[in-house]
Amino acid sequence: MSIADIRTGPPAWRQLLGYVRPYRWSLLAGALLSLVTGATGLLLPLVARGLIDDLGRDRAITGALLLMSVLVVANAAVGALGSYVLRRTAESVVLGARRTLSSYLLRLRIAAVDRTEPGDLMARITSDTTLLRAVTTDSLVGFGTGGLTLLATVVLMGLVEPVLLGVTLAVIVGAGVVLGVIVPRINKASRQAQDAVGVMGASLERVLGALRTVKASSAEHREERALHEAAEESWRQSVRAAKWSAAAGNTSGLAMQIAFITVLAVGGARVATGAIDVATLVAFLLYVFYLMSPIAQVVGAVTEYQTGAAALARIQEALRLPAEPAAQPAPLPPAGAEPAALAFEDVRFRYADDLPYVHHGVTFAVPARGMTAFVGPSGAGKTTVFSLIERFYDPDSGRIALDGRDLADWELPRLRSAIGYVEQDAPVLSGSLRDNLLLGNPEADEDTLTRVLKTTRLDGLVAGLPQGLDTLVGHRGTKLSGGERQRVAIARALLRRPRLLLLDEATSQLDAVNEAALRDTVADVARTTTVLVVAHRLSTVTMADRIVVMDMGRVRAVGTHRELVTADPLYAELAATQFLATAD
Repeated sequence: MSIADIRTGPPAWRQLLGYVRPYRWSLLAGALLSLVTGATGLLLPLVARGLIDDLGRDRAITGALLLMSVLVVANAAVGALGSYVLRRTAESVVLGARRTLSSYLLRLRIAAVDRTEPGDLMARITSDTTLLRAVTTDSLVGFGTGGLTLLATVVLMGLVEPVLLGVTLAVIVGAGVVLGVIVPRINKASRQAQDAVGVMGASLERVLGALRTVKASSAEHREERALHEAAEESWRQSVRAAKWSAAAGNTSGLAMQIAFITVLAVGGARVATGAIDVATLVAFLLYVFYLMSPIAQVVGAVTEYQTGAAALARIQEALRLPAEPAAQPAPLPPAGAEPAALAFEDVRFRYADDLPYVHHGVTFAVPARGMTAFVGPSGAGKTTVFSLIERFYDPDSGRIALDGRDLADWELPRLRSAIGYVEQDAPVLSGSLRDNLLLGNPEADEDTLTRVLKTTRLDGLVAGLPQGLDTLVGHRGTKLSGGERQRVAIARALLRRPRLLLLDEATSQLDAVNEAALRDTVADVARTTTVLVVAHRLSTVTMADRIVVMDMGRVRAVGTHRELVTADPLYAELAATQFLATAD
């Protein structure tokens, strides 16, 4: 199941209220200021009618002009303040949504991440959350203040001239019927446009993540076409949404123009018959003009809501992906903590329901302290063992125990605080070398850091860098060699003082000298902790206290190098080639 398949959840307006609730008082203040702005505007036609009456009766108009000037200035000042408060609140809503979504995405289950596109998730936290800005001010507040202003305007129009009000409402109702047909199309087009943005982000992330491979394969033009197609699809859907939004806006504008012409014709006839005076007609026409603003505000609120509803739906889809429970990080084990014991009991596992099993009843036991090596052909399930230990995934059946306690009973932070893990590709994050080394233990002191740097032979590298540990390593560590990245990953794991150290092909990119040094380091670490190694070099395997031979998702044999060479044909074949199979 992909993220796009998740479509259930509460209505968009309820989701929006959830994001707005922490800022409800500032939002209310902005709304009240908007209402005051509307109220000062509503008084202007009444003052204008009085001014015309004064002119017709040769009375002084100084007071009326002064009042109109005050109302105009007050309207501008209060309107500016209200606009600032609403925009600031809208930015706060966007900030809150981004915080919530980014925190949640960091807790996603690895299985959920496997089924989604990182670029699409990035689009949800960037472009989709940005749309909440408009939907908060233009839709939520705009609909409320615009609706109230519209209602107040209609009431005052009724008090000034009920007959002309009836004419105006007839035109507005006709426009409302047309808008009822247009609005659902805006929602559909907006959703498709946002989905297209997600696809474009996913395509771009895919290419940038493997740009060297793309260039080496001379595939720039093919990938360029894919990116352009995604961008064009986003453009098509956005233009479609803009078309329907423009139709909605023009429909309301056309309705008001028709209303003005109709009122002018009917009102002129009533003035001619003496039913109303000119001042009343002028005041009513001013209200018709004024009616355009709240109607445009309400129509804009409805159209913005459709766009915002599509963005909210995409955000909520991401927030419904399976995630690990939120918890505070657990303290790392103290120096000299007892090493961990591990056991797999008839473990069966597959990465998805539609994929074959990777493990078919895997069983083995690892005592506390010492080094255990996992060997076997590609696809045997070695790396999956480490993923299950870290609880990136849970087994479909069977039991995995750490210190005799089922992994499912461990709190995730406490479990992972006891483990140091070096992945196959030894990822390095953008930032400084220091940031990467201290990623798992930011509280490590300088003496400890210096000792680990020497242990992993990184001290020479640091000495040669222009800014030492504060040198930036580039995107994904591109300024470091493959071997240097592996040593950084190993140092990072050692700084966590793990009770269980997992090394997945941890020396595959090291030269012979550095590999020999790190092999001795691992042997020293294994005297005080439990070390599990997935290895393909015979020199690493032979020094292990025990070797687990895996093949086709099962454990074939467990023993020492000397025992397995004579007891297991597969191991004997792998050992004879001096090369034990690589990643799976």
